[in-house]
Amino acid sequence: VQLQASGGGLVQTGGSLRLSCAASVSISSINAMGWYRQAPGKQRELVARINIGGSTIYAASVKGRFTISRDNAKNTVYLQMNSLQPEDTAVYYCNTAPYLGGDWGQGTLVTVSS
Repeated sequence: VQLQASGGGLVQTGGSLRLSCAASVSISSINAMGWYRQAPGKQRELVARINIGGSTIYAASVKGRFTISRDNAKNTVYLQMNSLQPEDTAVYYCNTAPYLGGDWGQGTLVTVSS
């Protein structure tokens, strides 16, 4: 499965971005997809997860600010990020959740300036 994340960029504190993750195969049969991020010098972490029924789970650090969604018809997963903070600066990736292996792709860089 190829996963291409896009939509990152430079934004000021308090700003918003919408990330997209396009899959090369149908995601309709994938139970759960997630958005992960890796900040410089830190381990990759799961920040949001959505299952096949649409139920979502968020890391405490992003809850109330980020919203994950999926469009199975477009084989795409989205992450709407609002009220961005400098600590949200990271490379963002999407993948299955839990991670089952495979390529992470290049991810998309989000930089939040203070």
